[in-house]
Amino acid sequence: MDINYELYKVFYHVAKSLSFSEAAEALFISQSAVSQSIKTLEKRLNQTLFVRSTKRVSLTKEGELLLKHIEPAVNLISRGENQLSVDSQSGIQLRIGASDTICRYYLVPYLNNFHKQYPGVHIKVTNGTSLQCADLLERNEVDIIVTNSPNSALNNMMKITPVKEFHDIFIANQEAFPLHDRTITLAQLQKYPILMLNKRSTTSMFLHNLFLEHSLDLVPAIELSSNDLLIDLAKIGLGIAFIPDFCVKELDDLAVIHTDQEIPPRMLVAAYNNDIPLSDAAKYFIDSLTSTNIA
Repeated sequence: MDINYELYKVFYHVAKSLSFSEAAEALFISQSAVSQSIKTLEKRLNQTLFVRSTKRVSLTKEGELLLKHIEPAVNLISRGENQLSVDSQSGIQLRIGASDTICRYYLVPYLNNFHKQYPGVHIKVTNGTSLQCADLLERNEVDIIVTNSPNSALNNMMKITPVKEFHDIFIANQEAFPLHDRTITLAQLQKYPILMLNKRSTTSMFLHNLFLEHSLDLVPAIELSSNDLLIDLAKIGLGIAFIPDFCVKELDDLAVIHTDQEIPPRMLVAAYNNDIPLSDAAKYFIDSLTSTNIA
């Protein structure tokens, strides 16, 4: 089926904005031209892609399916155009996806080193959960992600490089929960208020699975989207927080609570699309993550 790429481009902008007028503004064409392009595409595909209303439009199921395939293609073409449009280091962009925790507690020295080595390369960091970052990579919206592993959203289309092993720990205010001088079971720990990341995180999945392996149903007292907040709440004695060990530089009033069940280590990994060539700058950044001379 021979369909002009410009028709798909118009479809992409309408599908992302759900507005013919906003798509027209983004493409610098008239609204009637947008409408005609969509009608032409629907006719050639013999499918209805949008449900029209007076103010906004919405995607049909067929439109949603087409967008899943068109969006990565548009992003990939845009990336190629950007790389071809520069004849030097100036203007090149490195797009990185990572959680705020990984950015703050792990990536900062590597970003600093990279900026010194490639001062002309613009660094764009997009924050999201490890699952969301894998989705960003699959849609070609980032070049590299640094994520927790295991991560169910990583797939065999991605080149995955282990960069750091870490352990998850339970921490608590020593006065509120004087448990640091003993070893307790997971069943005993379950009786205390557990503070943890929300269910959309790989860390939450990891801990819930750990309890399920011992036939225990974990019901957290508080679920948040920030490890920093979990640490703050643990400091004031609201509960026992479950966090990666690299998040805590100094324990202060907090203490590590030890369990009789060893918590398996996890990995930080860097991943990129195996089918898309990386720039020299991107290769350097990934190589730096495995270096012992930077962090």
